[in-house]
Amino acid sequence: MNSQILFFFSALGAFNGLLLTTYLLFSKPATIQRRLLAMLMLAISLRVTKSIWFYFDPDIGKQFLQLGLSACFLIGPFLYLYIVSQVSTLEKLRFNWKLHLGLLLSLVIGIGILYPYQSNVALWGWVYKVINITWGIYIIVAAIQLFPKAAAWRRENTRWSKEQLLCINVFAGTTIIWLAYFTASYTSYIVGALSFSLILYVSLSLWFISPKSLKLSEQAYGNKKINQEVAVQLEKRLNELMNNEQLYKNANLTLPTLAKKLQVSVPQLSQLLNDNLNKSFALFVNELRIQEAKRLLVENSHMTMELISEASGYNSQSTFYSSFKHFENITPAQYRKRHSAL
Repeated sequence: MNSQILFFFSALGAFNGLLLTTYLLFSKPATIQRRLLAMLMLAISLRVTKSIWFYFDPDIGKQFLQLGLSACFLIGPFLYLYIVSQVSTLEKLRFNWKLHLGLLLSLVIGIGILYPYQSNVALWGWVYKVINITWGIYIIVAAIQLFPKAAAWRRENTRWSKEQLLCINVFAGTTIIWLAYFTASYTSYIVGALSFSLILYVSLSLWFISPKSLKLSEQAYGNKKINQEVAVQLEKRLNELMNNEQLYKNANLTLPTLAKKLQVSVPQLSQLLNDNLNKSFALFVNELRIQEAKRLLVENSHMTMELISEASGYNSQSTFYSSFKHFENITPAQYRKRHSAL
């Protein structure tokens, strides 16, 4: 491939990655998920930029190479924390995540000051290997967090939200980029940069694609309708079950779990929701969660948004914010402010 074309596509990805980082840092809502994703994008963009310049100019300054490798060391931690923030809450970790990041950042800065690349080239060759191995370890622990949750999302037989798709895509993309760099000695050093460009555009395409195209295949139940009297009874039992046991507060609630509680089959419950209530499972549950969140926002002015999010049945603040704005057309903070003035 022509070197100019290689440079254009790889550099374009790195540049757009930096633009996306800026957007995530300064756009609303200012959630921890957005901040972590922004820092992950920044670390990857710096790593890719270093790769591009080194590929086309091997005589590039060692300080720039050191910056790229230092950023690379933080990709794994940011990926792990981002995944945890999407599938659970950072507060549930057995360690202080802020202290964890602080120690890693101190380690990177300390090594860079005490053993700069320019005068310790051989040492940094060893550091490069350690960085790739560490990155791989963080990918594994992130997968341990993500895979069970992704399987639960799949069992729900409903549409995946944009946040869920983005979470999976970020994990997959970061893994592919790591694999490209880890196997660079067998392929080409520029493959990592090209992979980032491709993954970035795929991610943006998925983000803006119509939600209708993202619907997962549901179990077919044919054209047979539920008897009206039976449907009325099932709807009554369903509402009583959700109100009495407040199942919507369970962030891991799935369609099969609810069907088992209601003592009906999954296809029958799916049909009841779709045909009789004109709602998907996700819409049905989110309506109840948002109603609970609205109550907590007004009645408990001392509760933080994170606590309200968790108490309402969300294990991700970004999902809570997007769902709330979808139903109410305002943010939770705006809703609280508006009703506190009444």
